[in-house]
Amino acid sequence: MLPNQEAFFTFVTMERVAFIINPFSAKKNYHPFLNELKKKVENPIYYISESILGTDEFIQHHFSDTDIFVAIGGDGTISTVAKNLINTDKILAIFPAGSGNGFSNENHFSKNLDELLEKLKHKKFKKIDTFSVNDRLSINVSGTGFDGKVVKEFEKTSRGFKNYIKVSLKTFFSYKPIKLKFIDEKYHQYNGKYLMINIANTRQFGNNAYIAPMASKSDGLVDMVLVKKFPLAYSPFFAFRMFTKKLKEDNYITYLPVSEIKFKVNTKNWHLDGEFNKIKSPIHIKVSPSSLTILI
Repeated sequence: MLPNQEAFFTFVTMERVAFIINPFSAKKNYHPFLNELKKKVENPIYYISESILGTDEFIQHHFSDTDIFVAIGGDGTISTVAKNLINTDKILAIFPAGSGNGFSNENHFSKNLDELLEKLKHKKFKKIDTFSVNDRLSINVSGTGFDGKVVKEFEKTSRGFKNYIKVSLKTFFSYKPIKLKFIDEKYHQYNGKYLMINIANTRQFGNNAYIAPMASKSDGLVDMVLVKKFPLAYSPFFAFRMFTKKLKEDNYITYLPVSEIKFKVNTKNWHLDGEFNKIKSPIHIKVSPSSLTILI
């Protein structure tokens, strides 16, 4: 790094940029990021979030004098920041600090502050799609059934990939499939019982687990992924294909690309971008094309 490069970042790239830190992400160890930020940026504007309401208030307070809001956290934190920026000219940037970081991975944000500062300097951006589940925003992958239950139990742990695997295995053996019924008759052939139902705007949950390898965040569609409960012998194949981007339709998996759809399920347990939510049926999924601006 050149001697005056930090000053260059400070006076050129940090104008009209605000950083929002979730102190509970990254096992509550946000201090290294904040210390490095203060060393490389003069008087950065930042907020250590105490609540979703606090984050909303911080963004609204700085909305008129900020062009780029940087979310430091996992997919839930990113979604909280993003909901304030939907259908505006404000730009979302990310420093991944969650347990899965699916949305960050899909949009090429790394845990390298210098790379982020370089992106902020150039201020290049693009528009991507988002979608809603009964008017609740989702930017990455949301779902119900098995993974909705997993997220509920996962939130009781200290998080981390190992805990996610442990909870997933424990839940799999005891979980009873949920019932799905589409409201539109043209989808009635897909009515039935499923292990899980996912709505994918991007390809992966996080940790490079690609539930919808063909999904695109800029085509005006989401992939509705219907997964039937499969025998234990199929589990290694499912896992291998998911982590190698090779999942495809078979006897257990169905992909339905949709822009809007309505259905009923006999559970209220959902996860929206990895955060547990209670959502009552009927369910209305709707894509909002090119509704969020992200840094590239």
